[in-house]
Amino acid sequence: MRSLEALTLDQVVDTARYPLSELAGARGQAVVSRARRDLSTLGCTVLPDFIRPSLRDVLRQECSAIAPRAHHDVETVNVYNIAVDSALPEDHPGRKTFERGNAFVARDRIPADSLISRLYSDVVFRHFIASCFELPELHELADPLSGLVLNVIAPGMEHPWHFDTNEFTVSMLTQQAQSGGAFEYCPNIRTAQDEHFDDVRDVVDGRGERLTRRLPLRPGDLQLFKGRYSLHRVSPVRGEVARHSAIFAYSERPGVIGSVERTRQLFGRVLPEHLAAEGRAVRGDRLLD
Repeated sequence: MRSLEALTLDQVVDTARYPLSELAGARGQAVVSRARRDLSTLGCTVLPDFIRPSLRDVLRQECSAIAPRAHHDVETVNVYNIAVDSALPEDHPGRKTFERGNAFVARDRIPADSLISRLYSDVVFRHFIASCFELPELHELADPLSGLVLNVIAPGMEHPWHFDTNEFTVSMLTQQAQSGGAFEYCPNIRTAQDEHFDDVRDVVDGRGERLTRRLPLRPGDLQLFKGRYSLHRVSPVRGEVARHSAIFAYSERPGVIGSVERTRQLFGRVLPEHLAAEGRAVRGDRLLD
């Protein structure tokens, strides 16, 4: 096999199945149409074997090598990622708390020549993602830490029920847990106009089976997800092996940088770019998080 530095996008991605450079053709249109349909109806789509099977071991090894660089922290959180002592009604789902024990490797600690870094920065890949989400274009985050991250969930830990701040998420499992670590979500459980607190409360109290889907994922599968409106979690990881997943963060506008509070929470540090950008964030809705 060629050195990783010499690999082209066609050699990394199964472009016979996912023709990223030929989206106007029949096969490209079929892939994009299916993704759009899934996202519209289910809030999520999975592109199986997006990374060529011959590179799965490379993907796993690269991410396993950088996993020890993750910032680990165990926090008490709620589904809205707001302060757990917020003044909320007695029956509000935000009063239910969980222990979150996942960890993140920041972008500046991920080698630029790794498979996930090169995929994240590839213009053709980014255009494909934008097409699937029916967006005119997407931009890499200007944030030097959170544009691309590796999420690490160690055995005994979980990423409990929560909503995302971004409307869409792009991720790829790079290492499966030995047991547990399932991705579970509640498609479109809320809207930009209605929080649907009763349904959310049922899920966090363990009565939400009717609202919940479990999604089987394998290393190398690409997942596109609307996490702003779909409550979701990664169930507790069991056994001896951590769960690793790459998260590709994009924005509809250029120059996006995370808040100081959220950045310090995720990575244990902030950079001058975060301090300079503080207070300039614009929200697109009035939802809790």
